[in-house]
Amino acid sequence: MTTNRFDFSDLKDKKVLITGASTGIGAALARAFAAHGAHVGVHYNSSAEAAQAVVDEIRAAGGTAVAIRADAADSKALVAAVEQAAAELGGLDGLINNAGGMIKRVPYAEATDEDYDRVMDLNARSIVAASKAVLPHLKKQGGGFIINTTSVAARNGAGGGAGLYGSSKAFVSNVTRGMAKEFIAYNVRVNAVAPGVITTPFHERYSTQAQMDAMLATVPQGRLGVAEDCVGAYLFLASAALSGYIIGQTLEVNGGQLMP
Repeated sequence: MTTNRFDFSDLKDKKVLITGASTGIGAALARAFAAHGAHVGVHYNSSAEAAQAVVDEIRAAGGTAVAIRADAADSKALVAAVEQAAAELGGLDGLINNAGGMIKRVPYAEATDEDYDRVMDLNARSIVAASKAVLPHLKKQGGGFIINTTSVAARNGAGGGAGLYGSSKAFVSNVTRGMAKEFIAYNVRVNAVAPGVITTPFHERYSTQAQMDAMLATVPQGRLGVAEDCVGAYLFLASAALSGYIIGQTLEVNGGQLMP
């Protein structure tokens, strides 16, 4: 066996849609996949300038990328985004369901039906809608991959008003296993990545400095993560050469904060 099998060369020319790719982890993924020769759909909702900046950076480096707008909480809009990505990229070999958010911090005792719907539509319903929409395209290619972004909050119950968010991500973790069982019949591998505390616009929006300091104290590695810390896990799960026999698994990327 030669060592050249153990790289990401099989990602070259793969067509990949990454939802929530204008900033944070999604933007880092878009750059990384493009750097390995993949053609990337950079999905965004409100961050048009940031998404275009990612696309421009990829193109300037000689890669292929297109910006695709849709509200991930709107199933019809997200399905249309999948179709647009397939049309503009010439098919799809992979989907990374990365779009999501907390919406706001609210204790369970104060959560309303509207709070529940907004969180679940964005973080949970979007996974089902996008994955269902992409499946015919992956089948047409003879197989492919879906990687879902869950969270450490899916396992530890979250806290500080993030319970609904954590529960929506627990849905993502479980739907990953369920889809993995169904979709492998079409040679589509479904897995997930669970980031820990990653310093992205997510925490700039939802977390105070005191909350960030408290979370840092729970990380054995002694530092908070950055978006680039997550990239390798996604590349690994996307590469059939490296993870072709890994199905329905979640890779925890959290500096030791949680060791399940």
